[in-house]
Amino acid sequence: MSAENGTGQSWPPVEYHVGRESIRQFVEVTGERRVIYRDPEVSVEAGFRDQVAPPMFAAVYTWGSIRPALEGSGIDLTQLLHTAQEFVWSEPVCAGDVITTTAELEDLKQSKKASTYVLATRSHNQEGDEVTRGCSTPASSSRGR
Repeated sequence: MSAENGTGQSWPPVEYHVGRESIRQFVEVTGERRVIYRDPEVSVEAGFRDQVAPPMFAAVYTWGSIRPALEGSGIDLTQLLHTAQEFVWSEPVCAGDVITTTAELEDLKQSKKASTYVLATRSHNQEGDEVTRGCSTPASSSRGR
């Protein structure tokens, strides 16, 4: 880890238990219309273990690992601006899965006006299979670190 800005720092893994209700809520909030994400029977008929989550559900299970990193930096989460987010998906995530995510600070840029964090995440299911790699780039006008 760089002593100068914390680059390379990581946080303990965070578990997220995926349930049908959390998928249902995500689908409702995002306006997802595809029936494969709305109906567990359709998901199973399509070959999934259980109700499959939409790919962007990754934002839900990765947040638990990102939040401690930001809070630990001393920033005010009410001043947070979500500037970018990228995911690369591997295995599908289904109801009943337990997703474990780790976060690492890849970069931190600070100016007089804002701090911008680049946080890399890796998520695995209960079988140890990688389900998602992510990169989140939040910025805050409050000064952290």
